Amino acid sequence: MAFEGLTDRLQKAMEKLRRKPKVTEADLRETMREIRLALLEADVNFKVVKDFVKTVREKAAGAEVLKGLNPAQQIVKIVNDELTKLMGEEAVPLNKAPHIPTVIMMVGLQGAGKTTTAGKLALRLKNENHARPMFIAADVYRPAAITQLQQVADQIDVPVFEKGTDVDPVEIVREGMEVAQKNHNDYVIIDTAGRLQIDEQLMDELANIKELVNPNEILLVIDSMTGQNAVNTAQGFDDKLDITGVILTKLDGDTRGGAAMSIRAVTGKPIKFVGEGEKMEDLDVFHPDRMASRILGMGDMMTLIEKAQKNFDEEQAQETMDKIRENTFDYNDFLAQMDQVTKMGPLENIIKMMPGMANNSALKNLNLDPKQFAHIRAIVLSMTPEERENPDIMNPSRRRRLAAGAGRPIVEVNRMIKQFNQMRKMMKQVTNGNFNGMQNMFGGQMPGGKMGQMAMNRMARKMKKDKQKRIKKLRKLRKKK
Repeated sequence: MAFEGLTDRLQKAMEKLRRKPKVTEADLRETMREIRLALLEADVNFKVVKDFVKTVREKAAGAEVLKGLNPAQQIVKIVNDELTKLMGEEAVPLNKAPHIPTVIMMVGLQGAGKTTTAGKLALRLKNENHARPMFIAADVYRPAAITQLQQVADQIDVPVFEKGTDVDPVEIVREGMEVAQKNHNDYVIIDTAGRLQIDEQLMDELANIKELVNPNEILLVIDSMTGQNAVNTAQGFDDKLDITGVILTKLDGDTRGGAAMSIRAVTGKPIKFVGEGEKMEDLDVFHPDRMASRILGMGDMMTLIEKAQKNFDEEQAQETMDKIRENTFDYNDFLAQMDQVTKMGPLENIIKMMPGMANNSALKNLNLDPKQFAHIRAIVLSMTPEERENPDIMNPSRRRRLAAGAGRPIVEVNRMIKQFNQMRKMMKQVTNGNFNGMQNMFGGQMPGGKMGQMAMNRMARKMKKDKQKRIKKLRKLRKKK
């Protein structure tokens, strides 16, 4: 995942401050130096780093901070606030036309993931806005570009307007717009051509398309793994086309994250979405405050909760919570939960959204190979219905039969059963608002230190409120019946 190196360095810098009962000017200078080096290593634009460090130093150097009761936490808050400002402060929604269709031009260099991202955006519009989008295939230069768009469109059941590779792209867009208006498509996504680098011919063509359709959005798709070059690309496209926003792709890859932290400051244009996976569902709204929290290792509980709400059935979730509290959670429930969790994305990404987990040493030795899920599933499916419903009856002979049935070593079966029992115990504690089970997993200390504890406490309060809401809702339903 992006930012791991940056998160690690920033956490170490902040940890030095937290250990000091009083923060001196020298301590502050040393911390600012560490922050500056960390940002530069993350490939953040030099001028952006210079301005950022200067602002943080000025705000942190105030007497009311250094003489405060907890100056280290105040400095962490200042850094968090300034990171949020640097990346845009708040999420920026898509522009929408007063009358259909809303026209979105997708632009960018070759290899940035423009066509796939167009598909992800169309799927998001379908799922969240109940929209009926249409693609226009305006890339007539890249071999198989139209075929790729059609394959993406088939996956998500979205129509494509195309005229082959022998027609002028501007004419294709003109005819495509007529078809979209005739069919009452409420969004038109134009997949334009890219180049290996910005050139005059490409920009002239894009400018002509822009003049023809007057798009509501010109979204620049940028590969975040290109680092500082991503910022240069954004500037180039913005100078020629006056882009309305940016979509960063491959933010889950081996990237240092500098692009995400520089683009808004350099171009003034918002990052609207980020791609963090290969699935068509892996396109998320960019929230600067949540990203800042993740960079500082404080987790991203809001995104985690949203992902859970999107993928978990509320009624089933309530039944599961009741079973956990009553200690009747069984292997059937475990299998159902495992299926729903895998829908949320790679498990390591989910765990890292929890406070303090981004660079937790316990995670570095954790093998999160997706094949393990298949092995666990095989073991559970080898159980009889009685065994799945009664986890406590798993004696040695039953375990040996499971190992043979699933084709897995007996050691692996024993480990899975042990982990299931530990998880069931911990889930019961967490459901009741007691996080001691999680603390025991990490040597008696909540991950993320005080920040992690505060975040977990907030989550506990939210869980309690949600529980009260569900109880009220169920009571109302029972009264109606």
